[in-house]
Amino acid sequence: MQIVTIASQKGGSGKTTLVGHLAVAAVKAGEESVAIIDTDPQGSLTDWWNEREDSTPLLVNSSVSYLADDIEKLRVKGVKLLIIDTPPAITTSIQSVIQQSDLVLIPTRPSPHDLRAVGATVDMTERAEKPLIFIINAAVARAKLTVEAAIALSHHGAVAPTIVHNRQDFAASMINGKTALEINKSSRSKTEIEALWHFIDERLKTMTVKPLFRIQTNRALFGKRPSKFRAGLSRQSPTQANGVKPLLVEGMS
Repeated sequence: MQIVTIASQKGGSGKTTLVGHLAVAAVKAGEESVAIIDTDPQGSLTDWWNEREDSTPLLVNSSVSYLADDIEKLRVKGVKLLIIDTPPAITTSIQSVIQQSDLVLIPTRPSPHDLRAVGATVDMTERAEKPLIFIINAAVARAKLTVEAAIALSHHGAVAPTIVHNRQDFAASMINGKTALEINKSSRSKTEIEALWHFIDERLKTMTVKPLFRIQTNRALFGKRPSKFRAGLSRQSPTQANGVKPLLVEGMS
């Protein structure tokens, strides 16, 4: 069983929405036995699942205290893919979830404030020696800030090449226990999530997550400590500061 955790200390980064959408995308892609675990006390993922007419993916409402036991039960049950939703916090409890993961996904909105908040999650993931992928979420189409965010994040790990844009159907579909993939089968949102899942699935198959964008690291952009995780999005963009060409990112054409 492979375990994917979606974590971020920043509320509103879209963790729960991504868990639901990626799990459904995995099921539709033919992934055998997909389960999701809700460790967030708010229970938003559980509320979403309770509204679903479809019984897949399987849901387990758990807490960090019982997580190890619940994971083992799912393993025995034959679950092949487990995606874990976490609360917006950075605690020893979240660290224990990350330590049990094979891959950590860190969603962030492309804004300086959100990027600065990513540092603590990155630090915790690196200390656990787990591979990570940044997901740029709720982006505005063709915004320069989105490209700059991708460049800034690439200094610290792999950035998913598919940008998830800010569209109403993501949130609206969750109200009725569905996803954008199930509401409009020809929507851009569906295409983005399917492409994102394909990328993640390929990384899981190889389990060798490497940065997609190789740029000479400049730690000064972010500061030395997680609390000083700076996006470098000031008057001088990261492309100007590092003397590199802008990256080609899917969804930014």
